[in-house]
Amino acid sequence: MSHASKPPVAIVTGAGSGIGRATAELLLDKGWHVAFLDLDTTTLASVLADHGGKPGARFIAVDVVDEAGVAKAVGEAECALGPIKGVVNSAGIAANKPVFDTSAEMFRRILDVNVVGSFVVGREAARRMQATGGGAIVNIASISGIRGSKARVAYGASKGAVITMTKVMATELAEFGIRVNAVAPGPVETAMVRAHHTAEDRLLYGRFTPMRRYAEPREIAAGALFLLDESQSSFVTGEILAVDGGYRGAGLVGDAG
Repeated sequence: MSHASKPPVAIVTGAGSGIGRATAELLLDKGWHVAFLDLDTTTLASVLADHGGKPGARFIAVDVVDEAGVAKAVGEAECALGPIKGVVNSAGIAANKPVFDTSAEMFRRILDVNVVGSFVVGREAARRMQATGGGAIVNIASISGIRGSKARVAYGASKGAVITMTKVMATELAEFGIRVNAVAPGPVETAMVRAHHTAEDRLLYGRFTPMRRYAEPREIAAGALFLLDESQSSFVTGEILAVDGGYRGAGLVGDAG
C-alpha cells in the first residue's frame, strides 16, 4: 500500500454486515483507518463491540439516501480520521421476486438505496477528494447487473445502473485524480443472500458457476481492496471486476456434481 506516514482513510457503507463489514475489517487489517457506515444500528453495534477499541475505526449511523445525513457523516469521518482516500459503496437491498410480483414501490425502493445511495455517498466523498489530491471509489455491483437472472428484475436493474454510473463517474472524475470502479460479485454467503436465495437458486448457481460454490465475503473484499490500493491499480478506472467464481465467463459447465 502506497501512502504517506499517516494511514489512508476509507468510508465503507453497509459496514454492519456482509460484504461491507468484511471490506471494512480487511481495510483495518491492512492499516487503513475506516469509517463504518450503516443504517442498521443493531449490526453497527455488533461491529462496534468487535472493533470499538481500535483508534483507526469510526462508527456512524446514516441512511445513504439522505443527502444531508450523508454530507454530515462524510464530514464527521474526515474530521475524525483525516482526508478520505477511499470509498466502498456496499449498502444495498435486494428482492427475489418475479416480474409480476414486483411492485413499483419495491422497484423504486431498491433503485433508491442501491443506485441513488451509492451516487450520493460517492459524490459527497468525491467533492472532498477533489480538494485533497484524489482517491478511489469502489461500488459493489453484481453479476445480476451484467446477466439477466430470474427473479432479479428490480435488483438486476439497480446493479446494471450502478455499473453504468460507475463508468460515467470514472470518466468525469479522472481529471481530479479520482478513480471509480466496481466489483460485481456472484453469489456470496451473506445474511442477505441467505434470506433471498432458495434451495433451487443454490442448485442453479452450482450448475452455472465453474468453481461450484458461493464466495465468502472476504473474497469480495479483496477485490475492493485491490481497486482502492493505488499501488496495485493506479491506472484502473471505469472497470467492472467480476468476482464470481467464473459465472460471467462460463459456457458449458457440466453437471452440478
